[in-house]
Amino acid sequence: MKELLRTNNEVRLSYLIAMLGQRGIEAEVFDRGFSVAEGSLGAIPRRLMVDEDDYDDAKTILKDLGEDW
Repeated sequence: MKELLRTNNEVRLSYLIAMLGQRGIEAEVFDRGFSVAEGSLGAIPRRLMVDEDDYDDAKTILKDLGEDW
């Protein structure tokens, strides 16, 4: 798995997972458990991860969506 981005915004994560999924790329969110453990204060960003084979395509999709950071 390879990291695409980090964010504390659950709505953004859900949107990006849906957009990637529509294009056949499965994404996972890492570090949700840490965020819950720390009381959801937002101190620990969640990581949006994809398979290494899908990484370049996923980056292109995010860029097309305006997520080019």
